[in-house]
Order: sequence, then C-alpha cells, then structure tokens
Amino acid sequence: LLVDDEREFIQTLSERLEMRDIGAAVAFDGESALELVEDDAPEVMLLDLQMPGINGIEVLKKVKAEHPEIEVVILTGHGTDKDRDICMDLGAFAYLEKPVDIDVLSDILKRANEHMRQNLKNKKLNKEVNL
Repeated sequence: LLVDDEREFIQTLSERLEMRDIGAAVAFDGESALELVEDDAPEVMLLDLQMPGINGIEVLKKVKAEHPEIEVVILTGHGTDKDRDICMDLGAFAYLEKPVDIDVLSDILKRANEHMRQNLKNKKLNKEVNL
C-alpha cells in the first residue's frame, strides 16, 4: 500500500514499482489508508509523514497497534531526526528520505515483505508447538 498526498509522485512510483513486479494499492491521505488497511490488510505499507488530516506518524501508530504484522516503510521529503527516531520506536521497518533510488526502495520493500512473511511463519510454528 502506497500512501502519499502527492498524487503525481505516488502514481509514478506505483508504475515504477510495478515494472519491478511490486504491485500496490494507493491512498492519498491517512484516512483512506486506514480504511484500506481495514478492508484488506496489506503486507507492506510505504507511508509519507506529512499529509493533510491524519499524518503519517498517527497512521503508523494505528497500524502497528491494530495490525502489528504489517511492515511500514516511511518515505518522506520533510523528515527530521526526531521523526526518524519516533517512527523507528513505533515499529517502522525503515525510514527513507525523498528522493530515493528506485532500486534501493524496491529492495527495502522486498525485504520488508520477506520479514513480514517470516514473522507470520514463526507465529504459526509457535502456535503449533504450543498445541
């Protein structure tokens, strides 16, 4: 799930990721992102911080509280060291600043997806062991 209020940027990014076999739904604000998460939880979310309405940090808090298995990668053009620390403390998988190299971004998204899948596999194994 790609979340950013810059429509042109996010549509271009979506197209470039699709060329690398990474498909994604798109949301242009925090409210829409949270609705999409409830309707069909993504494995990985790429999230901007500064958006109208619910900002990225609030979205991150809610997603990690309600769906801790979702890996969230922050991609912002207006971040600070304090923002990075807050996001990482809240459970973000990675914190990146715009502009970002598309190959670096796609690699991080793939690693986040693999991390999420491994965590789910481990939870399943733990449940089986505890039966």
